[in-house]
Amino acid sequence: MPEGLSLRRVLPRGLFWRSLIIIVAPIVLLQAIIAYVFFERDLDTTTRRLARDVAADMALLVSLEDNHRGVERDRLRALAARQLNYRIRFLQGQDLPPLHGALTSTIDVALDDILEQRIGANRDFRTERIGDDFEIKVDVRDGVLAVLVPRDRVTVSKPDIFIAWMVGSALILVVIAIIFLKNQVRPIERLARAADSFGKGRAVPDFKPYGATEVRRAAQAFITMRERIERHVTQRTEMLAGVSHDLKTPLTRLKLALAMMPDGDAEIASMRGDVAEMEHMLDEYLAFARGEGGEESLPTDLGELVRDAAVAAAKARQRDGIAVDAPEHVTVSVKRAGLRRVLSNLLDNALKHGSKVAISLQRDERMVEIAVEDNGPGIPEARREEAFRPFHRLDEGRNLQSGGSGLGLAIARDITRAHGGDLVLSYSSLGGLKATVRLPV
Repeated sequence: MPEGLSLRRVLPRGLFWRSLIIIVAPIVLLQAIIAYVFFERDLDTTTRRLARDVAADMALLVSLEDNHRGVERDRLRALAARQLNYRIRFLQGQDLPPLHGALTSTIDVALDDILEQRIGANRDFRTERIGDDFEIKVDVRDGVLAVLVPRDRVTVSKPDIFIAWMVGSALILVVIAIIFLKNQVRPIERLARAADSFGKGRAVPDFKPYGATEVRRAAQAFITMRERIERHVTQRTEMLAGVSHDLKTPLTRLKLALAMMPDGDAEIASMRGDVAEMEHMLDEYLAFARGEGGEESLPTDLGELVRDAAVAAAKARQRDGIAVDAPEHVTVSVKRAGLRRVLSNLLDNALKHGSKVAISLQRDERMVEIAVEDNGPGIPEARREEAFRPFHRLDEGRNLQSGGSGLGLAIARDITRAHGGDLVLSYSSLGGLKATVRLPV
């Protein structure tokens, strides 16, 4: 398990980079295998064979130097230089010092083997790199034979060209893979952005399926799902509009009848209050079922919206001003009327149960948080989620819905989640309840 977890941390999370690794990793592995086979097997074997051929030529030249004298020796040396394409010098009267240490290079090992086989084990020699060529010096009968051997006679010429071709082809393949993968991943990213925008209640009218067959199918499924959801919301809104009209018509007649009755009667005043409460409850039921679904998201200054909601809530409750901490120019695309209703519900609940109320606005790179706090009795942590249940009123502690329909928090959370965010309850530093609206930027 620890190894698997560490591997997950190292691997990238994005589909593009994971796909690129899937393509590039085999290429790199194949290039490494080819390089090993070429340098460790083929190149080394070929170099050994070439070095042994040069060593055999040196053995022949040493034999000529040891077994001939005078003019014939010079003639044979010149003939050998022309035939073998070597530059040969004879250093008369010089000696090579004995070699100390192990032989390491391929040409040294090959010379040692061949000279030992052909002309004896006690023959001293030296190899030296001069430019691109090798100079080989060997002890002979009366001096030192120096032979300058071209590099291509000892090693494979320019293996760096092979490396350049190998690396260049790998880079070309990687560039092609990157271009191809970007074109394949772009439709998936566009689909993800469209789904995210739709989840936040924002319109995505210009989204069209394109890309691979599987991506097109997923995009078409998303479009079908979006159309079904929008059709369902539209049908529900139209149905509720009809219900609202049908229910409000008799309520309006009752209000008119009560308005024509004389004032001062306690029963008539009570009936007027009941009708007003029924109308208010009906508006809340319709708002909860509709979920503000018909409103479009528009760029909104949340600081201004928070300050306006605080002033309106304080005036409605005829209370002192609410402490507001909201910076200016915090612009986010939201459904303005829906979010204003959320803040109104939360502020109304806070003013109903607390003598001190504060509202604050904060923003970071990914999220906007609007917190409404009070110093009221609060809600026990175990029952906070219960407070969001529609038509539900808490029996103990703080009843956030007292005197209402039991839909205030349910409507607030429903609208917030329609924006792709959430509404959570926690403990307030003022001593009561803290309701935090979290919205994605």
